[in-house]
Amino acid sequence: MPTLRIAGAAHPIQAILFDKDGTLLDFIYTWGNWSERLLARFSQQLVRRKLAPLSIDSDTLWGTRHAPDGEIVGYDRNGPLAMGTIDDLLTVLSWQGYRSGLSWAEAKVLAEDCRKYADEQLHQTRAVKPLPGVIPFLEQCRQSGIALAVVTADETAMALKHLDWLGIGSYFSVCIGTDQVNRGKPYPDMIELACDKLSLACSQVAVIGDTNGDMRMAKSAGAALAVGIAGSDTTGINDLPDADVVISSYSELALWEDEQ
Repeated sequence: MPTLRIAGAAHPIQAILFDKDGTLLDFIYTWGNWSERLLARFSQQLVRRKLAPLSIDSDTLWGTRHAPDGEIVGYDRNGPLAMGTIDDLLTVLSWQGYRSGLSWAEAKVLAEDCRKYADEQLHQTRAVKPLPGVIPFLEQCRQSGIALAVVTADETAMALKHLDWLGIGSYFSVCIGTDQVNRGKPYPDMIELACDKLSLACSQVAVIGDTNGDMRMAKSAGAALAVGIAGSDTTGINDLPDADVVISSYSELALWEDEQ
């Protein structure tokens, strides 16, 4: 049986389930760019309708962190942008449109139109890049024969597109987006569905993610191990209280084949 080794401890498992954003791909590089385009477009459209632009900044609205020059440099791992679904984010944005003077119906339509614009811009730029060490670790996993899956708050079609852009889609035999389940994170539904497709018990898998919602999902499903990845963000460790172990990079993980 493959064994995942972390900080000297050995964990026999049959599969690893990865969150996508902030775990496989650089969160800010993709979603920081996307969210800024979405908010700018929405604000511009309010002004075109002779309404006041958004009066709330993205730090408060989405849970992003900005440098003094305005560049996004971090994110709240337990905030809406990190943990919410696209529908959650559009609801937050629709509420801002309603507060600005649109009807709820108008606000929902505008939010969706601006989402499509941001999606198109992302598609044109393909602004995705893997986290450091991701591809070497995935190759380790492939060589060990361990099963891999993705469980993401993103919609499945978009998730598959991102994995393809990153060139890592072939590593995963299962990809579960939030649109495939009744309840998203932190509920166990995505892990349970992924394990069903892998023909494994939830107790046989490790889960790797960058938010405490991922960790709570793992715990509620009865996963063997919940691994939080904090990266170089020192606040990330404190944002992952339900993790069994927190790592800063994939270099801290190794897969071994247990000979016994």
